[in-house]
Amino acid sequence: MSSSETVVTPAGAGAAAEGSVRLDDVVHRYGRGGETFTAVGPVDLTVPAGEFLVLVGASGCGKSTLLRLIAGFERPTRGSVRVSGAEPRPGRAAGVVFQTPRLFPWRTVGGNIDLALRYAGVDRARRPERRAELLARVGLEGSEKRRVWEISGGQQQRVAIARALAAKNPLLLLDEPFAALDALTRERLQQDLRRMTDRTGRTAVFVTHSADEAVFLGSRIVVLTKGPGTVALDLPVPLPRGETDPEELRRSERFAELRAQVSHAVKAAAAA
Repeated sequence: MSSSETVVTPAGAGAAAEGSVRLDDVVHRYGRGGETFTAVGPVDLTVPAGEFLVLVGASGCGKSTLLRLIAGFERPTRGSVRVSGAEPRPGRAAGVVFQTPRLFPWRTVGGNIDLALRYAGVDRARRPERRAELLARVGLEGSEKRRVWEISGGQQQRVAIARALAAKNPLLLLDEPFAALDALTRERLQQDLRRMTDRTGRTAVFVTHSADEAVFLGSRIVVLTKGPGTVALDLPVPLPRGETDPEELRRSERFAELRAQVSHAVKAAAAA
């Protein structure tokens, strides 16, 4: 980690702590008049600063809707959403990584990062140094001049993660960012993301369908019922973090128990 990187220290469950998230009686509906349906809610959820929360559930349970509400892309029909104690502002509340990288193909790898740095208000003179730091963070040192189509899908997703980190937001939101990748690349990026958030103390909210991914990444897992999504299970993950051997962790008996518990909860919530 670069010495110039801002480290966000976990600050407990206070609603005003930098990077904390709080949802109070949140309900969200789509449509108008008699053609409405409830996507999520009611949901009450507090995410302390520095926590890695994973949202799991079957398709249509409202995981991505909750993520958009936290990002400020949408406002709840009822209830309140607070990030760092304030109503979230789109593009300001958090760095967001989607299922597909959504990079600008006419820009180089470095050009995509520079654009994010510009929107983050980083001075032009500081951008090359900050760009190099971000690319090093995701393991893409020296790739700034390459075109987007010249790098693999996994590398493109690394660029998307680096772009999300450009503003140094204390909150990172990830909507199934590894779903389209092959198994080997997915596991490698899971390890990188886990290590990075542990080192920087950033709060993360991660959406996935995978019980295995949820247990590996999360310090806490919330399973949602089928739509409208409500909390079916709120499970802390008492596994070691930090410099832990990922293969040893996945082979552990406790990991297998937690994975089975989450998998069972997802199936039960979907069938209820």
